[in-house]
Amino acid sequence: FSAEQEAQALRKAMKGFGTDEDAIIETLTKLNVSQRQQVLITYKSTIGRDLIDDLKSELSGNFERVIIGMMTPTTLYDVHELRRAMKVQKSSFCLSYVCVLLPEYGCTLEEDIVSDTSSKFRRVLVSLSTGNRDEGTYVDEALAQQDAQCLYEAGEQRWGTDEAQFIAILCTRNRYHLLRVFDAYRGIAGKDITDSIKSEMSGDLEDALLAVVKCVRNKPAYFAERLYKSMKGLGTDDNTLIRVMVSRSEIDMLDIRREFVTMYGKSLYSFIKGDCSGDYRKVLLRLCGG
Repeated sequence: FSAEQEAQALRKAMKGFGTDEDAIIETLTKLNVSQRQQVLITYKSTIGRDLIDDLKSELSGNFERVIIGMMTPTTLYDVHELRRAMKVQKSSFCLSYVCVLLPEYGCTLEEDIVSDTSSKFRRVLVSLSTGNRDEGTYVDEALAQQDAQCLYEAGEQRWGTDEAQFIAILCTRNRYHLLRVFDAYRGIAGKDITDSIKSEMSGDLEDALLAVVKCVRNKPAYFAERLYKSMKGLGTDDNTLIRVMVSRSEIDMLDIRREFVTMYGKSLYSFIKGDCSGDYRKVLLRLCGG
């Protein structure tokens, strides 16, 4: 890897009349996010121009959004998406994304959450934003049984729902403990925890807690579902498609691909190929390669 060589290749692709989009795709998709940051710095120091500004002036539309997303450090990209999601709250896909990512951040997001959300949904996001989830692997069998019983008593067994109990347990216990809680809950309630959430809650709160449960169980499957829903039917939810493809490309894209074909009987690659076009399709297919 030579940052200077890649920087020169990018400049050549954008210099003069017309833009060599294939060269840009080829150069950027063969690098990882850390290498792209090195190219960003080298481009400015050796060529004396800002690479992001040059890319924005040469590219457009969804293709530009993917490329600029790829040039953004992973955590910063997620922060930008969180901010955007809170500005366009009406999208349940965005809300679910907030629920998935908030545990990875500190409580500096709390002010935005409080100003942009309300009611019990706000309580879920504030709870997640504290980063207070147990990250261990220990499962206390007695506590798991107790948590399952608490969830049952907070929902199915009473008139109305004690949402605070759901929030307290689902937003703080570690993943392995929660998996045991879900098993125990099925034994007590005779139904899956997701079915209880759907019948006991509604709206944003329902979306949020379902997203938490799905991610605890299988995060790649959660993102496979997001990708499928972004492309199925008429029209494409490009916001979700771009966000997931860019943010997960170097984390668990191969796992997401495997879950996608298992869940829907068709490869993610072929889905993207049939749903998108042009340079936008080319770059997404390269990211799909993981």
